[in-house]
Amino acid sequence: KLSCVKNLTSSDFFTHEKLGCQESLSCAVTTSPSFSPLSLSLSLSLSLCPTGLWTLEYKRELTTPLCITARNGHTACVRHLLFWRADPNMTPGGQSALHEACKGGHTDCTELLLEHRANPNLLSEEGLGCARCAKLLVKYGAMVDLPTEETQETPLHIAAKHGLCDHALLYLRYGASADRKNSRKETALSVTCGQAKEQEEQGSYLQVCRLLVMYGADVNTTDEEEKSPLHKACKNASHGLVQFLLQNKADVNAIDYNGASPLSCILQTAAFKQQWRPHLTVQTLLNHGSQKIWPMAFGKVQSCASVPEIIEILFNSYSQVPISEQWREAIPEEIFQMHLPFYESFFMLTCTPRCLQHLCRFTIRNQFGSKCHYLIPSLPVPKPLQNYLLLEPKGILL
Repeated sequence: KLSCVKNLTSSDFFTHEKLGCQESLSCAVTTSPSFSPLSLSLSLSLSLCPTGLWTLEYKRELTTPLCITARNGHTACVRHLLFWRADPNMTPGGQSALHEACKGGHTDCTELLLEHRANPNLLSEEGLGCARCAKLLVKYGAMVDLPTEETQETPLHIAAKHGLCDHALLYLRYGASADRKNSRKETALSVTCGQAKEQEEQGSYLQVCRLLVMYGADVNTTDEEEKSPLHKACKNASHGLVQFLLQNKADVNAIDYNGASPLSCILQTAAFKQQWRPHLTVQTLLNHGSQKIWPMAFGKVQSCASVPEIIEILFNSYSQVPISEQWREAIPEEIFQMHLPFYESFFMLTCTPRCLQHLCRFTIRNQFGSKCHYLIPSLPVPKPLQNYLLLEPKGILL
C-alpha cells in the first residue's frame, strides 16, 4: 500500500466537512490515503461543542508518507518509500523528510535519506537548515556557513545560542567563520554571551566562548547597538564570561550606542541578579581598569542598595566621596534594616575623612591602573592585604 501513495498529487485533495461523532470516526478509519495530495495527515481530537456535547474533530497537516515515516524513525518504511522513488526533497508543509528525521534525532533515517540524495542544504519554510544529526549532514556536503533567510543565522549561531560545544567544534573544524554576523550584526561569540542567562548553563556557554576565541573570534566585535560581548556578559552578571573576555583583551571601557559601559550594564541589572553575586563582576571590571562613575553621580548607584557589596566596592574605589543625606532617603527602610551594620558604618562617614589605610590603598591602585588584577597578587604581602587592595568587600566601611 505504501507504493500506492508515494506520488500523490494536488488533484487528490479533499476537504472533509464536519460530521457527526460516529460518522467522523468511521471516516478516519476507512478513508483511503489516495484521496490526499501529499497525504493530508489526519488525527482525531475531542472538542466541546456549544451544545455541551463532546465531538471528534480532525487535526489536519500537509505532509507526505516519507515525512511521516522519517519523523517517527521508521527506517524500513523510509527505505521502502525511497525504493519506490519517493521524492526526499519534497517540502509539502515547509519541512522535508530530512528535516523531520533530524528534528527527531533519527540518525539511521537521516543517513538513509542522504544516501538517496536528500539535499542537506534545503531550507525549511521558516528558513532553518537541518540542525541535528550534524555529523551526517556535514559528511554529505551540508554548508556549515549557510545562513537562514530571515535572520541570517548560520549553524554556528544556532549552536552558540544553545551552548552546544560539540556542534560548534564540528562547524569550526569544517571551516565555519567565527566572525560571521547575522541580521542584527551579532557574531556567534556575541550570541553566546547574550544567551548565558541561567546560572546552571554558564559552564556550557563558557566552553563555547573558549572555543570561538581559540578559532579567532573577535572579542571586541559589536552588534547593531554597538554592544560588545562584554556588555552582554555584564548585563547577565556572567562573572565567568566577564573574566574570560577580559583575559583575552576585551575593551573594559567600550561604549555602546546608548553611551553605556560594561560597568553600567552590570549596575543596571545587579538588583535582579543577586543570586549571581554581581559584585564579583563589578570588582573584576574595576581591577581591570574600568572607568568609575562620576563621584557626583554616586547617589544614582543607590538602585543597587539591595546589594551593599557593590556600594562598598564602588565607594572604596575613590579616595573620598562626599555622602549626601538624601541617599538615606533613597534606601528603602526594609533594605536598610536588612543590611544595618553596613549602612550604619556607611553614613557614619558623612563629613569624615577616610582612614590612612584606605588612602594608601587608593594610591597603590591608582599607580597600578588597569594592571591591578595581576600586579597586586604578585606583591610580597599577606593574602588578606592583597584582597584588601583588590577591593574585596568586608560588609563594613572604615
